[in-house]
Amino acid sequence: MTHNSIPGFRLIGLQLAHPTTNQNGQSAIDCGHLWQKFETENIAELLPEKLGDEIYAVYFDYEGDHTQPFSYFIGCKVPETTPVPAGLSSLSIATGNYVKLMAKGQMPNCMSDAWTAIWNSDLNRAYTYDFEIYGEQSKDWSNAQVEIFVAIKP
Repeated sequence: MTHNSIPGFRLIGLQLAHPTTNQNGQSAIDCGHLWQKFETENIAELLPEKLGDEIYAVYFDYEGDHTQPFSYFIGCKVPETTPVPAGLSSLSIATGNYVKLMAKGQMPNCMSDAWTAIWNSDLNRAYTYDFEIYGEQSKDWSNAQVEIFVAIKP
């Protein structure tokens, strides 16, 4: 596990309309629906000035720890000054300290396995912004690699 201080950045994309929860698998359903909308409406292609092809999935506005409701956002990195297209949202991630982990294997199981390990770890989590980065290596769902950044307290 590597510790990184990551400077703040801005995303444009889709935000889940309401907080979700990990209880009873609800977040898997809600976040899955948001991914479907992101993919079927080609949101990444609509974004002006995006700073790369990576897709970010962000967990934020935690109401407590991972057992409490939280918000979810999917988008791409853009410059601070990029206007937000109609129907989309913007999210600014503050500078913070993160632990970088890697989910590897078959999707989506490797992601749920990675998060279960994070939930059961002794990481001193900040519960500010946690995010996944889906790049080239995430496209092969039979053998994907996805970077996960978990905010930690300084």
